[in-house]
Amino acid sequence: MSFTSSSVGSGGRTVRRVFEFGRTYVVRPKGKHQATVVWLHGLGDNGSSWSQLLETLPLPNIKWICPTAPTQPIKVFGGFPSTAWFDVGEFSEDAPDDIEGLDASAAHVANLLSTEPDDIKLGVGGFSMGAATALYSATCFTLRKYGNGNPYPCNLSAVVGLSGWLPCSKTLSKKLEEVDDAPRRAASLPLLLCHGKGDDVVPYKFGEKSSQALSSTGYQNVAFKAYNGLGHYTVPEEMDEVCAWLSSKLGLEGTSS
Repeated sequence: MSFTSSSVGSGGRTVRRVFEFGRTYVVRPKGKHQATVVWLHGLGDNGSSWSQLLETLPLPNIKWICPTAPTQPIKVFGGFPSTAWFDVGEFSEDAPDDIEGLDASAAHVANLLSTEPDDIKLGVGGFSMGAATALYSATCFTLRKYGNGNPYPCNLSAVVGLSGWLPCSKTLSKKLEEVDDAPRRAASLPLLLCHGKGDDVVPYKFGEKSSQALSSTGYQNVAFKAYNGLGHYTVPEEMDEVCAWLSSKLGLEGTSS
């Protein structure tokens, strides 16, 4: 599936970016289907690696959808192409956000969730850049629109971000004030953020500040978990936390051992 968006380039010319998303991997529920979660991989990865891990989790009532990001030139790699949900110029708090890329990826996630049955709870989660896209999707749900103003169609019940950060955090408070029902949705949406204190790719402070930014703008159901010595990867202890949290927040009937 592809998404096309346009922006005005130098000289007033319209530059069209086409986002060709890769293969989507699906892990079917082993028990009664109660929830569907789209899980987003990190920079340079694909949906397959995470689908293999998620299949091993004791969450028989969740259907996992693991898409693969488009391959696109990445500024932080000197323009070298990589699978990525959006472009990254630098890993810093002041780096500009690629709203166009974020919107396209958030729309892809929403599209994957839009065909799920009405009685199924919906969630989105991810690792690193995938976590950033998941958190961006959370803000789109709260605001009921993407950054480009188009309506956001999904009702999210849970959002998970591992080793990631919150895009557009500096403008979030103002945007929430402009949408009448946004504070209620922000207050009720459960979010879990986990981050390793030894992360040398996305610094721990990014995760910590993202959690604080969400809490300070009215997201009242934010859990932040820190892991001593954990680098830019996941460990069983962290995934156990994710399983317990999802079971609780999604009201799942039970877990398998």
